[in-house]
Amino acid sequence: MRIAVLDDDPLQLELIDQVVRQAGHLCRLHHSGASFVQDLRRESFDLLLVDWEVPDLSGPEVVRWAREHLPATLPIVFITHRSEERDLVEGLNCGADDFIVKPIRVAELQARIAALLRRAYPQAQEDVLEFGPYRFTQSTFTAEFHDQSVVLTHREFALAVLLFQNQGRLMSRDHLREAVWGQNSEVLSRTLDTHVSRLRQVLRLRPGQEYAISAVYGLGYRLDALGCTTPTDLDLAS
Repeated sequence: MRIAVLDDDPLQLELIDQVVRQAGHLCRLHHSGASFVQDLRRESFDLLLVDWEVPDLSGPEVVRWAREHLPATLPIVFITHRSEERDLVEGLNCGADDFIVKPIRVAELQARIAALLRRAYPQAQEDVLEFGPYRFTQSTFTAEFHDQSVVLTHREFALAVLLFQNQGRLMSRDHLREAVWGQNSEVLSRTLDTHVSRLRQVLRLRPGQEYAISAVYGLGYRLDALGCTTPTDLDLAS
């Protein structure tokens, strides 16, 4: 999963970064509310960790912006020194899903992140995923379309599963590259485009079918369920 963090304390950012990465997630760090919102406008994330008091924009202002412009299911957690009941109420009322009081306890932060991600993305925990005529078995990296096997590389499989699990949601190019090729990968943009083009072909992910991948210029890709009739041409080798 890809997690964005907002905190103006370098030591806190370093600690959170370590905790998030040790849990196996990708992490993007921000020092100010303005830079955080700017990144949220062009990138996609699976969870947000937001400090209450930061430069430019307050934590509550950032959370309210996120609730107005980002998917309603996106989990948001406040991390703050504030611990009184009125602060908890204000934080939850402005759109946060959870509240962690500093100093951060590593085990608690890991547990709360894991719980929120399980709740927001239940399919990520399942081995066999089914979407209309598509079936993906994650333990064996096997894909089927209308009960016919489809040969995919491991990266093609990972990209397909990621798009299906987030159907209807715009996924940024960096998000897709980091999730499939790794955060430190220097994979070229055209490599991602080539993989998407291959998925469109072998899985029939294009207009006129049940699902289609669309490109959003300069931002990324989105998989949408179109609800069209079942295609008659099932020659997956073409």
